[in-house]
Amino acid sequence: MGSVAHNYLRTSKMPHIWCPGCGNGIITQALLKAIDQLQLDPQKIVVVSGIGCSSRAPGYLDFNTLHTTHGRALAFATGVKHGNPDLTVIALTGDGDCAAIGGNHLIHACRRNIDITTVVFNNNVYGMTSGQFSPLTPVGSYATTAPYGNIDRSFDLCQLSQAAGASFVARSTTYHANHLKDMIVSALQNKGFSLVEAMTHCPTYFGRRNRIGGPVEMLKQQQEQGVTVQAAARMTPEELTGKYLIGELHNQPLPEFCEQYQQVIAKAGGAR
Repeated sequence: MGSVAHNYLRTSKMPHIWCPGCGNGIITQALLKAIDQLQLDPQKIVVVSGIGCSSRAPGYLDFNTLHTTHGRALAFATGVKHGNPDLTVIALTGDGDCAAIGGNHLIHACRRNIDITTVVFNNNVYGMTSGQFSPLTPVGSYATTAPYGNIDRSFDLCQLSQAAGASFVARSTTYHANHLKDMIVSALQNKGFSLVEAMTHCPTYFGRRNRIGGPVEMLKQQQEQGVTVQAAARMTPEELTGKYLIGELHNQPLPEFCEQYQQVIAKAGGAR
């Protein structure tokens, strides 16, 4: 990452704990490149996480950071943003942390449209605790808690976020690293709740158990399965089977929660 790494990383915390070949470093790099491109003030950035492999990222980032309890990243992030709306608040979370125990916090953060950028590291599995299946594990995939194949249907986190009220929703992959950076840039520029689902790879628990292969093979799978919104518009439903859309999936400016709350305070003051 060159100068970006030296500017924004706590190098004293290295080496990191992520497994060799893990995609979390690619997502973290994309985030830092997005912050650098926008020239955001590091002193006014707060990065919040819950528990999980992805949630260790704030420990390596030289911003104001919070490593909180499981599933509660968005609850803490909401408090930070509500307390000081001038801050740039970024939540880093995983498919288990965000979509399972943290799912309720996610839908209400979307509903409020509070100005938080959430990056979901989706590796389809609980990587830190030995590979249990998550709400985003594909049907039929194997996990330590699904040794004969997962039968729970996964849901589309982007569709869920849009339906719950998020004003910006996007998806990318660790294979499409520059594209991922661009999606995070757009998310940070949105005045409201933004979610970027970053499809990533866990070779240690998901790739090995599902016989996909190592990091290279898993990245190739992302290349094959990730289809841009523009390309998908020219494809038939049959051609899109087994694929997922990447790119800007939803962008609809809406009133932002903190600004609306300030209006409530002003009305209450006038009433008194």
